Amino acid sequence: MKLQLRFFATFREAVGSKTIEREYGEGATVGDVLAALEDEFDGLEGNLLEDGGLKPQINVLKNGREVLHIDGVDTDLTDGDTLSVFPPVAGGR
Repeated sequence: MKLQLRFFATFREAVGSKTIEREYGEGATVGDVLAALEDEFDGLEGNLLEDGGLKPQINVLKNGREVLHIDGVDTDLTDGDTLSVFPPVAGGR
């Protein structure tokens, strides 16, 4: 299945592009895709997953909906889905 992957802030820098497309096998989950991205891009290694779940403060949206409100890293994906990956946000006063 083909997925569109969107990256923001420092993750965009690590990938070198705002949007990429990748093919994954049927039945792939959000966790499978994030693990593959950590393997593919040095700048993402160790920055997406921790202890079988998302690292704290990481936001991943499937078609605009936060995956933590679906099934987390076990969220199923289907052909044509879009995953948006946001790094931790800091700042303010």
